[in-house]
Amino acid sequence: MKQKKDVQQGTLALMVLKTIEVLGPLHGYGIARRIEQISRDLLCVNQGTLYPVLLRLEQEGAVASDWGPSENNRRARFYRLTRAGQKLLETEKRDWEQTIAIIARFFEIKAEDLS
Repeated sequence: MKQKKDVQQGTLALMVLKTIEVLGPLHGYGIARRIEQISRDLLCVNQGTLYPVLLRLEQEGAVASDWGPSENNRRARFYRLTRAGQKLLETEKRDWEQTIAIIARFFEIKAEDLS
């Protein structure tokens, strides 16, 4: 059985934004489950970590929320991406791609490359 890992600090907001971009408005529990599903259950999204991120993203204007009925007809807050959120997602994606490329260089380097 796979052991789930907690989401690394600084990556949850990016995953939330991308999940909402792809799937449209979702409530917090739905976002958490989708992130876990997309990671093939390798990540564990803690509700105590998710909701402060959603609140921060909403305060920054990256997401907006509306109340509505969930799948089981309970009242839930649904989060959607705003135009500012789309721009933030593009910036964050570009920054992560650059970071990944830099780290990849360290895995490829050999001692003789530095002489």
